[in-house]
Amino acid sequence: MANVYLAHDLILKRDVAVKLLRLDLRDDKSAVRRFHREANSLIELDNPHIVEIFDVGEEQGMQYLVMEYVKGTDLKQYIEKNRPLSYEHVIKIMEQILNAVLEAHNHGIIHRDLKPQNILMDEAGNVKITDFGIAVAVAEETMTRTNTLMGSVHYISPEQARGSMITQQSDIYSLGIILFEMLTGHVPYDGETAVSIVLKHYRSQMPSPRLYDENIPQALENIVLHATAKNLAERYQNVREMAADLKTCLAEERKSEAKWRPQKVVDDETKILPDFFAADLAKKNLAETIEIHSDIANTKPPKLKKKGKKRKLVRFFVMFVILLILGVLAYLYFIPKEISMPNLKGMHQREAMQLLKSQKLTLGKVSYQYDSHYDAGCISATTPSSGTKIKQWSEVDIVLSKGVQKKAFGDYRRRSYSDVSQRLKKQGVTVKKKSQYSDSVARGEIIAQSISPTKKVDFSKTTVTFTVSKGPNTEGMRDLIGYTLSEVKAYAEECGLTLVVKKEKVTTEIEKNTVISQEPPVGTPLHAGDVLEVTVAKS
Repeated sequence: MANVYLAHDLILKRDVAVKLLRLDLRDDKSAVRRFHREANSLIELDNPHIVEIFDVGEEQGMQYLVMEYVKGTDLKQYIEKNRPLSYEHVIKIMEQILNAVLEAHNHGIIHRDLKPQNILMDEAGNVKITDFGIAVAVAEETMTRTNTLMGSVHYISPEQARGSMITQQSDIYSLGIILFEMLTGHVPYDGETAVSIVLKHYRSQMPSPRLYDENIPQALENIVLHATAKNLAERYQNVREMAADLKTCLAEERKSEAKWRPQKVVDDETKILPDFFAADLAKKNLAETIEIHSDIANTKPPKLKKKGKKRKLVRFFVMFVILLILGVLAYLYFIPKEISMPNLKGMHQREAMQLLKSQKLTLGKVSYQYDSHYDAGCISATTPSSGTKIKQWSEVDIVLSKGVQKKAFGDYRRRSYSDVSQRLKKQGVTVKKKSQYSDSVARGEIIAQSISPTKKVDFSKTTVTFTVSKGPNTEGMRDLIGYTLSEVKAYAEECGLTLVVKKEKVTTEIEKNTVISQEPPVGTPLHAGDVLEVTVAKS
């Protein structure tokens, strides 16, 4: 869909990845829509384990994204190069992946194509999830993709393969396959064609990871089996459940845990009889009924003894009393009682439903709104409110928090630092300042900012660094003899100079990395972009 280039940001002096939509797709509305969907998905997400997006735009009809450059490899290559991975290492990697997926799910975004190739590993071993190109925001469009197979077949969920409704549990299935691969070194299903692999995903039983490595703790294998359950009701309901299970899987008390097995699902279908067969059966039953009734009519009823009549009366009376008692108990049980509305604020919907059920209340309308006091997915308000007197079996409407409403940070370049700083601090932003000489930007105005203008942020939790102009450098070149190399670098950055360092061996006792000569000489007028060449002592 796109070509990705390694580039260098000249203003913020950092390497970035530039994703450029292929030229042959720029007139393809579907491809452009998916490309923009990826940009919108990433802008909403702020997580250390999700590739950050710095900018998005169009240049001469070409769509582009400027993204964080992750120097390293992907998880697929990492597994092949470092296998077998220790169980502790597998859990550490998986916890980072779950943290990133939870952030996406909290924003209503389903990745749909989770696989090791889309999980990057930097040189420090940190996870960065990327490629949200086929992600779908639940709030924006339907989750059904009829007759469309999107995502990689080795990691695709059974419901996704069938073109059924895609939910957060589809990502959980893919996470289970990824965990299987990290533990065993290969995927659970393989075949000669993509179709044969897809069929295995929703027909074949998930192989046991312990068949490949009998030392895998049973609790850890259970997480794989639970995450990849074919039945959605038996699969983890959300990423938070899977993360909690993963956190304790190596605990001492879970060493003797039994193997998790899915319940057997009986798929009995109602058989509909053809009309002619049903009609014929009805006639046959009617004929048999008439024949039986005729036999009864021709038979003389036996004379009942008085003792038999008394027994029948006693039985009738006992049955009447039992039915009366059962009726009174049923009335007392089902009559709605007045109770106090429980406090559901801060709970997740599933927890609230369990509490409502225990109080004989039912869930009513579910709505969503931004709320800075509650995490995304938690209940922020109810109708009726907590403490209100309410009758059992009443409906309770809930409002789920969408978290803090994030806004685009904005472009403050070429604006007065004092005005911008004062305005942002009132909104809760932590503002930091870095000064730099500039020939083109007036003194006191902002040259650059550390946050992309289009990035959506929570202003109350944001820190920004502004590079502020000191105006033209009228002092001229400073005498740098005797400066350390780190001091010279700071001076070059302040003046906007390109630093060239040469090292020279000296016979006199001069401290290592101390400047012994410079070019241009002291007092030379300076301009941003000029070259500063220094020679430092070499031991």
